Amino acid sequence: MTISDTGPATTTVQDEQAYILQTYIRPDFVLERGEGVYLYDTEGRQYLDFVAGIAVNALGYGDAEVAQIVAEQATRLIHVSNLYHTAPATSLAKQLLATAPYFNRVYFSNSGTEAIEACIKFSRKFARTFYGEGKTTIVAFDGSFHGRTMGSVALTATDKYRLPFMPVMPDVRFARYNDLDSIAEAITAEVCAVVIEPVQGEGGLRVASPAFLQAVRDLCDQHRALLVVDEIQCGMGRTGTLWAHQHAQLRPDLMAIAKPLAGGMPIGAVLLNQCVADAIQPGDHGTTFGGNPFVTAVAQAVLRRISDPAFLSHVGAVSNYLDESLHDLATDYPERILELRGCGLMRGIKINGAAAEVRMRGHDVGLLVATAGADVIRLLPPLIITPQHVDEALAKLRQIL
Repeated sequence: MTISDTGPATTTVQDEQAYILQTYIRPDFVLERGEGVYLYDTEGRQYLDFVAGIAVNALGYGDAEVAQIVAEQATRLIHVSNLYHTAPATSLAKQLLATAPYFNRVYFSNSGTEAIEACIKFSRKFARTFYGEGKTTIVAFDGSFHGRTMGSVALTATDKYRLPFMPVMPDVRFARYNDLDSIAEAITAEVCAVVIEPVQGEGGLRVASPAFLQAVRDLCDQHRALLVVDEIQCGMGRTGTLWAHQHAQLRPDLMAIAKPLAGGMPIGAVLLNQCVADAIQPGDHGTTFGGNPFVTAVAQAVLRRISDPAFLSHVGAVSNYLDESLHDLATDYPERILELRGCGLMRGIKINGAAAEVRMRGHDVGLLVATAGADVIRLLPPLIITPQHVDEALAKLRQIL
């Protein structure tokens, strides 16, 4: 899609290219507003959104309750730093811990990558406190994506994210996802933590099997290493349970969360058990903005809504309908669609061709999708979608294919 040579959209795109560091390749339209599961650009065009801000906008756009809390809290208290007590962060922490009673404490940050950084520091401090020097290695997996800061990018397997910034944090090794022999070789006595996504996002929507996750847990116990689950993208109801690791009845030691927790505002958090918390003292870590009253006030409402059993039942029902619809699509296009991946409302379509071309052609038919590597189309719709929205999205995909 191309825009006219004059007008506000043209000016915005030209100014963005002139003044903002070019770390993203964006299409040449300008989004202006959203309503429900649709976005609208400055030219009035409508887009069915199956990206949701990269799994952030779980409740869609223009949610009345979120808007009301934003307005009210903005007039009460936005920020005071973590030098003082505020009620919203404490209330949110209590809510989070109630969803997974094997965790005992919460640490708030501003983003997912910061949550992973906290997990790295907490894991190494735990190992040093209880087991002495030398137990510093962290195991991650092929296809992993844990963020772009120097610690989190060291745990990210994809070369294009990591190699330009070498040397990154040392003492990291990569095992093969869903490969029992590989983890048995990788998880040894010098390992302090294993970090895994129950469902890989950037890594192509691969799902860790329950047996594999349990084997990782057993090896962590055997070698006195911590198990860290990264649910920054796959958590908060996206797979049909509140937390993706709960499908496998897994008991991690730490969990990193972020994207959808505050309805579109920046937040990250680490949930951790008491054994890890016992190793952390005041001054070991900190944040200026993390857990501020403005963001955590909104997050309380978002978490309450998404963790409601009726809401999760809705996600499960629409997920099943999406799964059936994708299998019908794959049946109709056997030479184009090679594999269906993912679960819940976090789905991947591996195609014979360039996923980026499908994404770009989606703009022409009013559909926003993401990619996960060169040949996987990634679908991350708001959790409020209905079967009718699935039908609309699949009809648009058929146009593109």
